[in-house]
Amino acid sequence: MPTVLIHVLNEESIVGEIEKLPDPSDQVIIVSNVHYRDGRNVSYVLPETDTVIYPWTRIHCVEVLGGEEEEEVITFVRE
Repeated sequence: MPTVLIHVLNEESIVGEIEKLPDPSDQVIIVSNVHYRDGRNVSYVLPETDTVIYPWTRIHCVEVLGGEEEEEVITFVRE
């Protein structure tokens, strides 16, 4: 499940998880576990809400954040 940073127009950016990256033909993006980048709850979303649907007309851009499993660590091993 990719984690994304969504830049909503005239709002503070939010972080959430999506099932899959959106297709070019999608009209909305469906996000779960939304919160602000510093961990605070999103002010316009009820605390018991699991999933939020944002229309693309309200989004400036979406950044896909890399996870720990994607991080490649290069070490030097002496043989």
